[in-house]
Amino acid sequence: MNNKRYILFSFAILSQMIVMAQSYSWEADLHHRLLVDFNKNENEVKEYIQKYIPAVSDAQMAAWEKTGALEMRVIDGEKRFFHNAAPNLFRIDKACRAIKVQKDGHSTDGYEEVDQENVPKIISGATKDQQHLAEPKKLKVRYTLTVKADAVPAGETIRCWLPFPRTDIARQQQVKLLSTSEKQYQRSPENCAHSSVYMEKKAVAGKPTVFSEVFEYTSYGSWFDLKPEDIRPYDTSTALYKEYTSERDRHIVFTPRLRQLADSLTRGETNPLLKARRIFQWINDNFPWASAREYSTIENIPEYVLENHHGDCGQVTLLFLTLCRICGIPAHFESGFMMHPGDEGMHDWGELYFEGVGWVPVDMSFGIPSYARNEQEKWFFLGGIDSWRMVVNSDYGMPFYPAKTYPRSETVDFQRGEVEWRGGNLYFDQWHWDLKVL
Repeated sequence: MNNKRYILFSFAILSQMIVMAQSYSWEADLHHRLLVDFNKNENEVKEYIQKYIPAVSDAQMAAWEKTGALEMRVIDGEKRFFHNAAPNLFRIDKACRAIKVQKDGHSTDGYEEVDQENVPKIISGATKDQQHLAEPKKLKVRYTLTVKADAVPAGETIRCWLPFPRTDIARQQQVKLLSTSEKQYQRSPENCAHSSVYMEKKAVAGKPTVFSEVFEYTSYGSWFDLKPEDIRPYDTSTALYKEYTSERDRHIVFTPRLRQLADSLTRGETNPLLKARRIFQWINDNFPWASAREYSTIENIPEYVLENHHGDCGQVTLLFLTLCRICGIPAHFESGFMMHPGDEGMHDWGELYFEGVGWVPVDMSFGIPSYARNEQEKWFFLGGIDSWRMVVNSDYGMPFYPAKTYPRSETVDFQRGEVEWRGGNLYFDQWHWDLKVL
């Protein structure tokens, strides 16, 4: 193909993509996302609840709906429940939680058992290390994203972004990409907030389209022995302070309600560390973990947590970070995966900046451990983090590399991956992912 024909061909393709992108509607996209999330009817939810509360009444169901303990929306004139609404009820409502525990007994999360051994070793080892690192774990991982057969027409090019461990984190070292399913790929630059490996592949009729990568890295636990007297006053004129104590689009917004809450939690306290501990303790004590609907369907995540009295890891993290920023404590989002053996999965946390110390990790969701035997272990996750992590993101909702044409399936976080073609984004119901520790 000569240059003139190639330019005309490329221009035609680009023009077609622009036209298709212009016909895109976020309202229609959001409607589809809500239908995917809210896919249970009242009978299905009631049937689950009756396993624990056989005589549950319609009035009781309505009361739970009103408090948000049973998450429901009316969509297209039909009452629809969040797909995990019933299990969540027994996490959110104290009375229901007690009933379930009485029948099923107490359950312990596997990651807590791992950390019960890992955390004390980090506390012991990090004090001897200049970088506050200890207990390294070397991990080799295969990550696979599979687009369903015929999700796009045969012959069309599918664009895919896979998560990849960051190379600019002190506690994440020796990162190596070992192999990819496609010969041609692009790694995002180190300064990109979302670390990814990008590939393209043409769809084949009747066959799934598979993208995969194999990589290895070493993850270190980290712990800073924070003491109030070691924290110096902030230099509020620095670029770092101004950036990380400011508002961020949609999910770090200083609403009147959040400003009032931050003030009430920290009133009378001037030390940044002690302010952060008050906020950390309050969120830990008042917001039980519950399975979350997709973040892209929520207007403001911290306000959502306050309204619904629960949150998953990313939701309580964003509430914590917002309250810290309002109080003048620099904070930023961080996320990727928890890699505890047998309990690997997506996870979000953050970092705080203390003058005189620097950036320290904070895991609001792990909170105050039930196994804590002393003050160091109690506050470990405010200034420390365990060894079993994979850091992918240093912020939320930032641009991709290369740029994505359509809104992401996950507009806030980036963990599972992202996929699109020239006709639009491919949402989570059109593909699935798999992380395997080798």
